Amino acid sequence: MKEKLVIALGGNALQSGKGEATAEAQLAVVRRTCEHIAQISEQGYEIAVVHGNGPQVGRIVMASEAAKDVTPAMPFDVCGAMSQGYIGYHIQQCLKYALNKTNRNIPVVTVATQMIVEENDPAFKNPTKPIGPFYSEAEAKVLEAEKGYTMKEDAGRGYRRVVASPLPRKIVEIDAVKQLWDHAIVITCGGGGIPVVERPDGTLEGTAAVIDKDFAAELLAEQVNADVLMILTEVEKVAINFNKPNQQDLENISLAEAAQYMEEGHFAAGSMLPKVEAAMKFVRAFPQKKAIITSLDKAVEALEGKTGTVLTFN
Repeated sequence: MKEKLVIALGGNALQSGKGEATAEAQLAVVRRTCEHIAQISEQGYEIAVVHGNGPQVGRIVMASEAAKDVTPAMPFDVCGAMSQGYIGYHIQQCLKYALNKTNRNIPVVTVATQMIVEENDPAFKNPTKPIGPFYSEAEAKVLEAEKGYTMKEDAGRGYRRVVASPLPRKIVEIDAVKQLWDHAIVITCGGGGIPVVERPDGTLEGTAAVIDKDFAAELLAEQVNADVLMILTEVEKVAINFNKPNQQDLENISLAEAAQYMEEGHFAAGSMLPKVEAAMKFVRAFPQKKAIITSLDKAVEALEGKTGTVLTFN
């Protein structure tokens, strides 16, 4: 049987950090990303794709707020749904083309995916999820004063607005994803999923938050009984003492070793930490399986065991 693979795409797979934030520029990045995903498909994997939306949803919120005198501003969850739709559209368009070039007639479909979170999740009292562009410290202080944003420094790259990042509890459309699995490559849980709270009467209500896409991908991997959780980011391998003279890249690490490194503070919050935590959660749930963290351009080699950081139970 073909192995099931859930891929979590990092921000660099959707937008160049140094390029413009236009739709055209983002589409050019997505085209290159989809060529790599098509190569993975050629290896015989059955794939689902999860993507982030931090910069994109931040810009949509900014645009909506800036135009509030012309048209009503959209709620945060609606902005998240907008980002999920257009990013999914970009991926499915580019991935279908990349597959067609290799004569692989595989349907690609985006599912608008809601994710149930708990209303009393402590994350709502301590926002940590970066969204939108980077700012200088001075610019961040102005935004805090003028707009009431919570701004935090992000892994040495500048300051960004942060919002609540509650843990994903239930994928609302999981049955539809499972039914589509054998017939298409599914793009789902985009941006971590549209965060919703389930009321006692069964209704769902959107809430202002961004769910971490790595945790969403991990939950999806559990739900579809994936063989591999692959988290793609900017670096080829996870490292301890990152950006220091004694930096050490990690190849194969156990759950216990990952926990030790995490306890020692080697992984930055909002950056590598959620990726490692999601990988740990997956192998804890499936001790016989593995999670891989690597860069997009090394994904195929990592699946072949040639590079990347592989996290296993033992």
